Amino acid sequence: MSVELCILFFIIALLYASAGFGGGSSYLALMALANVDFHLMKSTALLCNIVVVAGGVYHFYRAGHLPMKKAWQISLASIPMAFIGGYLPLKQKTFFLLLGIALTVAALLMCYRLFAEKNYVPDEDKKGNLKYGIIGAFIGFLSGMTGIGGGIYLSPILRLGRYDTAKNIAGLCSFFILVNSISGLLGQAAKNQLTLDWHFAGPLLLSVIVGGQIGARLSAAVLKPRIVEGATALLILYAGVHMFFQ
Repeated sequence: MSVELCILFFIIALLYASAGFGGGSSYLALMALANVDFHLMKSTALLCNIVVVAGGVYHFYRAGHLPMKKAWQISLASIPMAFIGGYLPLKQKTFFLLLGIALTVAALLMCYRLFAEKNYVPDEDKKGNLKYGIIGAFIGFLSGMTGIGGGIYLSPILRLGRYDTAKNIAGLCSFFILVNSISGLLGQAAKNQLTLDWHFAGPLLLSVIVGGQIGARLSAAVLKPRIVEGATALLILYAGVHMFFQ
């Protein structure tokens, strides 16, 4: 396990946790570029998601930024879909194709967050509705198959719909990533596809736990890492395009 990879995982967890994300897309990008076994990639990314957003869920809930009714409306259908996604057997070529598409789209959505959400104003009268539950189910299925927690997709959709305040959306995404990452791992375990190497994953998990706890305590007003987020988007885009040639 390289020290550089641990440092990068720490930075990613710190940055993503402050926005309610787990960082799964970036963890996968780094591991893909390091030629990690694709089964190990999925399991490790989901585990890292869980340990990062678990702290985020706790802190957002305590701060009053996690409306539980909306959280369950978005997540209820996604949980079984994430399990199915994790249960489905994927060949390496299919996995890398899906991951390439998922990472490329994630990079574009990160760019959207950076440049198109400066003057976000929520709809104060917006209530949860069925379409967000259906969208959540599709994202959950993708989460289980690839190891991406799904917050990177859910957040811009909720913001485009002016679903809630920015901090509440961060809390909702944390909850969504947590329950779907757990469900995806259970799906892998049920199919005997759960691949863990604690010599590899242990230092990475420790790095993201520390980074995630720091990030979860920082508000967007304190931490505005736009340059680093832009670099992360480029990393994910590069890794996504790279996956098409695996």
